[in-house]
Amino acid sequence: MIRTNLPQQPQTNVQSVRTFFDNFFTKTVSFPAEQIDATVAFFAKRGFDTNSANSIAITLLNQARKENVPVFSLIDSLKGLTDIQLTQVLTQVLNASREKTSLLGYRIAPATDSFESRNILV
Repeated sequence: MIRTNLPQQPQTNVQSVRTFFDNFFTKTVSFPAEQIDATVAFFAKRGFDTNSANSIAITLLNQARKENVPVFSLIDSLKGLTDIQLTQVLTQVLNASREKTSLLGYRIAPATDSFESRNILV
């Protein structure tokens, strides 16, 4: 919001829509520093780059807050997972926080036999 000594002019529809969208992504979220550091360090240790570790950590912290789950117990439960299991769990967590029109997925390739199996009568 701009502060000025001039009298305020009435907002038009266009100005109110512009103001709404200018402030759309300015929601502030705060977490204790030790929770952020521990979550980012967990993902960095698992091989995620810095940007990925930061964004996944914030998403995980938001989801833990929504579900009233302590973050440290959540990290402890993720420690026992393999890389593939961790990817599947993170995909589900990310999908829970995304719009329903934009979901992430993963594909497990089916094991196919390259040889034809058939009965041959002689």
